[in-house]
Amino acid sequence: MGMSAGGAKGSGGRRGRGRRGGRGGAISEINVTPLVDVMLVLLIIFMVAAPMMTVGVPIDLPETQAKAMNSDTQPITVSVNPQGQIYLQETPIAIDEVVPKLEAIATTGYNERIYVRGDTAAAYGVVMKVMARISAAGFKNIGLVTLQEQEK
Repeated sequence: MGMSAGGAKGSGGRRGRGRRGGRGGAISEINVTPLVDVMLVLLIIFMVAAPMMTVGVPIDLPETQAKAMNSDTQPITVSVNPQGQIYLQETPIAIDEVVPKLEAIATTGYNERIYVRGDTAAAYGVVMKVMARISAAGFKNIGLVTLQEQEK
């Protein structure tokens, strides 16, 4: 009922000699190859996904000579497409829902500019109704989004 500790070749508790000739402890070296593989895969995923993370409502913005504005935060955008549909960010909403949704966002402490994006083919009246409702709700910092005019 006994077991031999060791084996036929060696006696005692020593196992085969490792790299350091230690007592068989864990090797504390990092294998970098899997880390590099994972990082390259993540880099490729983000390179492919980054162009897809733009504003989702396709709108043909008018061109003006206005200069680009610098903004560090993600702005709130209200968009009007050519059919007159209204979007808050990428979510379609009815014109009656614009003010309650913006007021709900304002309770979280948002006090930045609200951008209105109107398609060049959208009815002027619909864009103005949206701006009037936003202004009547107490939001005074409203901006219209345009493209910079290209020199011909």
